[in-house]
Amino acid sequence: MIKNQSHASGNLPQKWGDLQRHQWLAQQFVKRSYWDEVVKKIQLLAINFQVEQYGALSLEPEKYPLFLVKTRPWDSQKKTILVTGGVHGYETSGVQGALSFLKTEALRYSEFWNIVVAPCISPWGYETINRWNPQAIDPNRSFYKDSPAEECAALMAKIASLETTVFAHFDLHETTDTDNRVFRPALAARDGIEQKVWNIPDGFYLVGDSDNPRSDFQKAMIASVKKVTHIAPADEQGRIIGELLTQEGVINYETKKLGLCTGFSDNSYCTTTEVYPDSPRVSETDCVKAQVAAIIGGLDYLLLLASKD
Repeated sequence: MIKNQSHASGNLPQKWGDLQRHQWLAQQFVKRSYWDEVVKKIQLLAINFQVEQYGALSLEPEKYPLFLVKTRPWDSQKKTILVTGGVHGYETSGVQGALSFLKTEALRYSEFWNIVVAPCISPWGYETINRWNPQAIDPNRSFYKDSPAEECAALMAKIASLETTVFAHFDLHETTDTDNRVFRPALAARDGIEQKVWNIPDGFYLVGDSDNPRSDFQKAMIASVKKVTHIAPADEQGRIIGELLTQEGVINYETKKLGLCTGFSDNSYCTTTEVYPDSPRVSETDCVKAQVAAIIGGLDYLLLLASKD
């Protein structure tokens, strides 16, 4: 069901300028520790992986370094699997799922591919539990040339420097109740444009690329996630967050046109995962396991496909 975003005044405010963005930033505060919950876990991975710092946020460079984790030795003859988490910092299982994949599963796939993981692209967003970056920019609409989001620009530059072919890209996300309670109203205020609010689906789903949907790839991931948690049903209109299902638990977006993270890597296979952490049917552990299960399902499918060639 579609609902229009309501406003107490009955009218939308004018689009934000610099003053309003500064006022918004002043209202944000740290709610958890990027260093304790993410960086320390990344540092422990250095025993088996190559850990590289590829930048830092200009807001507080010492507090917000940006890290990439790679399998070693790097083999320029292999294709690369890219996993990204924390594009939206508030989506916790995306970050922790990327870290869990590294800790528990990544090494066994390194025989076949280079594995590259950026566990937390938006560390300020992680600490403040925010969708936007400090400039009130949505990073997952900003993966394009000359991006205004430094988080996106830094990652794109780093991946380009690897001079590798990204074969598959898994971008780990969540859809939360705060999308409607917090984000959509803020977006309406920031842009001065009325926003439609969609019912938040209870369950896991995937977002493929409408220009390269790879239906069997998505299907394999859904089957893998089913072993861990439930899949989001369609609403009465056969949609999830306003988009028609292409198959169980799968919708498609124009990834490049929208500036989504999976659109920048020129991959052959991609997906955006969407976990629903507010469901009464799941725990935090379930959410992390679902993220890992999606990656495993996709990679096992690609291995099976390769074995048939």
